[in-house]
Amino acid sequence: MYKIGVIALQGDVSEHVDAMRRALGDKGIVVEVRKAGEIPECDGLVIPGGESTTISTQLEKGGMVGELKDFVSRGKPILATCAGLVLVSSTIEGDSRVKPLGLMDTTVDRNAFGSQKASFEADLAVEGFETPYRAVFIRAPVISDLGRAVQVLARVEDKIVAARQGNVLCLAFHPELTEDRRFHQMFMSELEA
Repeated sequence: MYKIGVIALQGDVSEHVDAMRRALGDKGIVVEVRKAGEIPECDGLVIPGGESTTISTQLEKGGMVGELKDFVSRGKPILATCAGLVLVSSTIEGDSRVKPLGLMDTTVDRNAFGSQKASFEADLAVEGFETPYRAVFIRAPVISDLGRAVQVLARVEDKIVAARQGNVLCLAFHPELTEDRRFHQMFMSELEA
């Protein structure tokens, strides 16, 4: 039985909890992580979309940053979506309010597609998927630069919107808002590795 934690400081937490429960089925449980000491008890973690500045501040105040870094260094998988992608990066273009965790060798452009009014859906050709993935973008970031260890999984036009580095999978979009569980399955395959 796996224990998957969803960082529950702000953002679309309940949607991620529901989506992960459906994807896991009887293979494990999903818990909301709100304080230091809960991260090490998990086998995998989700960092959800939301307001990256708020989540960054709460992680710092709650003493959870070191636990997240240790979690990744121990080879445990993280799924980071939208604001989560911003947080796991090593550099954020033009924004000093968010302290990136440095879990991926990436530079991120926050809100690269514009405001919430500019939200959209797109069919993505994803590395390893046989058919397109319909992705939901809401005030989405993009990866504007990356290190050699980062594998690009999908783009919208020339913009990188899905990537992985080792045990960290990051998406600029919201897989929890669709019924397509292929990214959840990709994440769960790391649990079994």
